Amino acid sequence: MFKSFGVIALCCSFLPAQTAGPERKVQSNLVTSERDPRVQIRLPESARYVGADRFVLYDMADCELHVFVDGDEHKSVQRLYWVQFEGYLPTRPEFQHTYDSPRHTNLAGLDFFVDTWVRAKDEPTRPGSDLEHIVKIVSGQGYHLPDGMMYVRLVYLFQEKRKELMIIYAEDSALTGHSATELQAGGKAHAEWPILEKGLLERAEKSVKIAPIR
Repeated sequence: MFKSFGVIALCCSFLPAQTAGPERKVQSNLVTSERDPRVQIRLPESARYVGADRFVLYDMADCELHVFVDGDEHKSVQRLYWVQFEGYLPTRPEFQHTYDSPRHTNLAGLDFFVDTWVRAKDEPTRPGSDLEHIVKIVSGQGYHLPDGMMYVRLVYLFQEKRKELMIIYAEDSALTGHSATELQAGGKAHAEWPILEKGLLERAEKSVKIAPIR
């Protein structure tokens, strides 16, 4: 799984996930979820929907993800929007999510854990991970991920922390004038990260609009 503070999850289905397609509906830049949780997620009008996938993640969780991108004329991704619904399978009753980020934000009355990081494209990707699926969807539509990206992850946990809604917003780190390696701990531009991170968080919250379905 693509995470630094715990296991991601949401949307536990009683049907085997490998035999079921994505449940959530997407129209233009709007994702509608009728369950787990009942919300609509609206992304910027510039975001182009590039696809979805549903699979069993590490033999533990039913995972459904949807991907949007903002790209340039060369189909190079400048911004990535990743919406994920995930829940532990009924066959794994022992698991709960254990995020420990001290930062939180409230979106539409829902409490989200918040964390950020910078990642270079050439860093190892765990086989079978949600990130691996994201990369496959993006490249399958002819888009190219940049050499490095800055990430904001928003995670809402519910149903005794066995289910999760995760939204990830990411930007090309080159937009800052620095590579991902330069911005990471020990990099020559790491001292600039607190200011850059603040702007990144503001743009993430501005880009993602959540509304409960009554």
